[in-house]
Amino acid sequence: MASMTSLCFVLALAMLTIFFSPAFSTSRRALEHPKMQKGFRVRLKHVDSGKNLTKLERIRHGVKRGRNRLQRLQAMALVASSSSEIEAPVLPGNGEFLMKLAIGTPPETYSAILDTGSDLIWTQCKPCTQCFHQSTPLFDPKKSSSFSKLSCSSQLCEALPQSSCNNGCEYLYSYGDDSSTQGILASETLTFGKASVPNVAFGCGADNEGSGFSQGAGLVGLGRGPLSLVSQLKEPKFSYCLTTVDDTKTSTLLMGSLASVKASSSAIKTTPLIHSPAHPSFYYLSLEGISVGDTRLPIKKSTFSLQDDGSGGLIIDSGTTITYLEESAFNLVAKEFTSKINLPVDSSGSTGLDVCFTLPSGSTNIEVPKLVFHFDGADLELPAENYMIGDSSMGVACLAMGSSSGMSIFGNVQQQNILVLHDLEKETLSFLPTQCDLL
Repeated sequence: MASMTSLCFVLALAMLTIFFSPAFSTSRRALEHPKMQKGFRVRLKHVDSGKNLTKLERIRHGVKRGRNRLQRLQAMALVASSSSEIEAPVLPGNGEFLMKLAIGTPPETYSAILDTGSDLIWTQCKPCTQCFHQSTPLFDPKKSSSFSKLSCSSQLCEALPQSSCNNGCEYLYSYGDDSSTQGILASETLTFGKASVPNVAFGCGADNEGSGFSQGAGLVGLGRGPLSLVSQLKEPKFSYCLTTVDDTKTSTLLMGSLASVKASSSAIKTTPLIHSPAHPSFYYLSLEGISVGDTRLPIKKSTFSLQDDGSGGLIIDSGTTITYLEESAFNLVAKEFTSKINLPVDSSGSTGLDVCFTLPSGSTNIEVPKLVFHFDGADLELPAENYMIGDSSMGVACLAMGSSSGMSIFGNVQQQNILVLHDLEKETLSFLPTQCDLL
């Protein structure tokens, strides 16, 4: 049937085959910057890379982190729709992929969490009153000849959600799970591979608390706000290409002209980016519907609409593992998969995922319906391995999606082996199926 595809955990039988994971041993006064001629490339590593985990186990770890992130995002929506003032804004934070970069002169290398859901670039600095453990030494601004504090009158200091003026521009960036970073906003030279960029504003954090940051030594925000790396470099295009969650190969971030794709490719799917005044950093998309197999689900048109108060809507996010759909839509998706997959439902709850099926003993493949996300102007049919995760050692196959109250998120499992291009000049986002480890 055209609406079904084979899932295999022994042999690849077709182009849409998914491999189940057996147990195996193998995560404004804007500062002036010189215009980059060719852009640059950064290799990304999953936070669980190198750990002895099956694909489903990695998904479970990511789901736990993702639920914390989802709570932060939902907290942001509640803040935006409330008329009451709060002491500190709530920001998403954390993420699933690490990027390696260097800071200062001479450059000191460290890994930072890549986050398309926030803006601030920051790392832990000496002297540190409260710092989490990191594998690399803390950045010491006294040893860098290019370090400079930003003044309180600078536009980027004014762009901070919360700041004060004492010994320069002091910032506090608070996250919804009581995590935070606090320190001085400064400018430095950042180096990505062979590309060095001077005068990048970043947070030199002396008080950094909470869970979720310890995978790296800080965070690089790629959101749409003025403090993000994208905005500071004034590069209208960036793209990333994420390998599968169980792959030991690195993923890729491309900035500037290197992020471009050939417009002639018929495989490119392009949809408009939507701007939210309540959450200007997020990349919102217009999701108009979902099909499972040949069935277009009866999801109300308003289900994924972004409301005037900033609630609802759907964002695409590199830092959330699985896709979260507004509850009524998720229930329809779950019901349709359950009716179309001829397997008993696994109700043990052992995986942490909402919809799982018991694999038949000795079977090498199962049939699952195709899944299509209908974005405005772009029907994106996902490869089966981007939404159904199997583990022969546990004897289950699970839908890599969950339910949400309010905001929906298109997660990184659904983006595997797809080049995701953000064009902020045209206000569009494009999907291009790509073997990401070959970029």
